Amino acid sequence: MSDRRLQVFQTVARLLSFTKAAEELHMTQPAVTFQVRQLEEQFNTRLFDRTHNRISLTEAGERVYEYANQIFDLYAQMDNAVRELTGDVSGVLMLGASTTIAEYMLPALLGDFKQQYPEIVIRLKVANTDGIVSLVENNTIDLGVVEAPVNNKNLVVEQCRMDHLVLIVPPGHELAGEETVPISRICDYPFICREEGSGTREVILESLQQAGVPASAMNLAMELGSLEAIKGAVEAGMGVSVLSNATIQKELKLGTLVAVQLDPPIDRPFSFVHQKQKFRVRAMDELLSFARNYCQSHRDEPLG
Repeated sequence: MSDRRLQVFQTVARLLSFTKAAEELHMTQPAVTFQVRQLEEQFNTRLFDRTHNRISLTEAGERVYEYANQIFDLYAQMDNAVRELTGDVSGVLMLGASTTIAEYMLPALLGDFKQQYPEIVIRLKVANTDGIVSLVENNTIDLGVVEAPVNNKNLVVEQCRMDHLVLIVPPGHELAGEETVPISRICDYPFICREEGSGTREVILESLQQAGVPASAMNLAMELGSLEAIKGAVEAGMGVSVLSNATIQKELKLGTLVAVQLDPPIDRPFSFVHQKQKFRVRAMDELLSFARNYCQSHRDEPLG
């Protein structure tokens, strides 16, 4: 039996999608279908039920999926055991991060990590917090770094550092001369916000609710999917927003944005999130250990 067929099957079973499996494996969908059919012929039974453009595992498919996970876990343990004997730390790690973290925290961290472990290849996926948590849940990535609370109790969540959010306004705005404003004041102006699922958006809404202000009170003018777009819209006078202080350092130096402190202040944790696996490859452990030490040693320094 070909390991490739089993790997393809395991990916389809995990994602319950031939299309998504093809994207993840960098294969065409017909090639994925062919590999699964070959495995079904090997066992002389169907492994998936295909109805109305949806698929589900058959009883035989569930059994094969269970053993496939055990087989690949044993392969990883074998590989790791040999690498420990030889002192080799290498491999490919799939890392996911929400936008703020990917743009302002990870470049320096991963740059230092690569200098120490040049044989480890890092592949990074960027999405909002909900998207990253979903990728961890589906085992698509090994480690996520997110900027909002994670409610899945089946995942390990470990705080790495704190981040501070501020109100941003254009120069000349009536709040630009204020040192601190109540958080409820953001409802008095057109507000430019990240999309649903964004960690920044969730933290803002939660802070409003804790201050006794319903989310419906927010004058939501625009929803934008990138930090640069939000900063540009505020600079153009289209509204105000709340962003990580780390993301606006260039604009503050150029004088194109003004940061105003909020009362109560909004601080949020950046957190590592990963599966509760009994076994992890050594490269993953080395990255986690390095990231913990990096965050500890740089905790008082600005991001970016």
